[in-house]
Amino acid sequence: MTDAPGTLVLAGTPIGDVADAPPRLAEELAGADIVAAEDTRRLRRLTQALGVTTTGRIVSYFEGNESARTPELVEALLGGARVLLVTDAGMPSVSDPGYRLVAAAVEHDVRVTAVPGPSAVLTALALSGLPVDRFCFEGFLPRKAGERLSRLREVAEERRTLVYFEAPHRLDDTLAAMSEVFGGERRAAVCRELTKTYEEIKRGPLAELAEWAAQGVRGEITVVVCGAPERGPEELDAEELVRRVRVREEAGERRKEAIAAVAVEAGVAKRVVFDAVVAAKSSASGR
Repeated sequence: MTDAPGTLVLAGTPIGDVADAPPRLAEELAGADIVAAEDTRRLRRLTQALGVTTTGRIVSYFEGNESARTPELVEALLGGARVLLVTDAGMPSVSDPGYRLVAAAVEHDVRVTAVPGPSAVLTALALSGLPVDRFCFEGFLPRKAGERLSRLREVAEERRTLVYFEAPHRLDDTLAAMSEVFGGERRAAVCRELTKTYEEIKRGPLAELAEWAAQGVRGEITVVVCGAPERGPEELDAEELVRRVRVREEAGERRKEAIAAVAVEAGVAKRVVFDAVVAAKSSASGR
C-alpha cells in the first residue's frame, strides 16, 4: 500500500445523445486504473461511441453487488488507484449506485471528485416550464399503491417544485395518485426520452396528464410537478384546514402536532383549527 491514497472520480454519462458526453469523460475512461460500471455492456458501447480504449480493469458495480464490492474498491483506492465510477446515464449516486462508495471513501479520507455531466433532473426541470428557483428531487416513488399515496401525502403542501423518476409502466398510476393527493389542477410536466430522437415534453394539469398516460407511454420518464400554491389565511376555510390536518395525520403526525403545524401555516390560532377538526368529526359522526 502506498502512503498516498488514490482518487475516486464520479463521472456523468449521457442521458441520451452520446454527443453530450463531456470531453473529460473520455480522458478519465482512458486513464483510470479501475472503471466501475453499472452495466459493463453499456460501458463498452459508450467507449466505442467515444472512440476510447480503456487500459484499466473494468468491474461491475450495480445495486445487486454494491455492498459487497465497495470494500474491494476502497482497498484499491487506499492502495493509490484512480477509480472511475460510471452509471448507465447521468450522475452516479443520483438514484444510481455510488452513495455507498462515496461515503466509504470519505470515511477513509480518500479524495472524491467529479466529471460533471448531463442530468435528467436538471434537464427536465429546465424544460418543464415550472418554477425552478426552488425544487426538491424525490427519486422513485414506492411501487405499492398504499406506500406511494403515503409518500405523496408527505409532500402535499411542499411549495418547492418536485422532480420524480418513474418507470413507464407505472406512470399512469403515479399521475393518478398525484392527481388524487395534489389535486387534478396542479400543473406538471412529463419529460420522456430526454435528448433522444423521440424526446417529448407533455405539460398540463395532473388530471389531464394521467388520462394521457393511461393510453400507454414508453421510454425513460422524469416527472416535474409544481409546488403547492401559497395561500393566505383568508383563503383557508374550515374544510381546507381539516384537510391539511388529515394529510399530516396520514403521514404519521399526531393530531395535536398536526393542528399546531397547520395553524402556523395558515396564520390562525390553534383553536380555530381545533374547532374545525372537532366540527368535522361531529358532522361525520352525525350522518
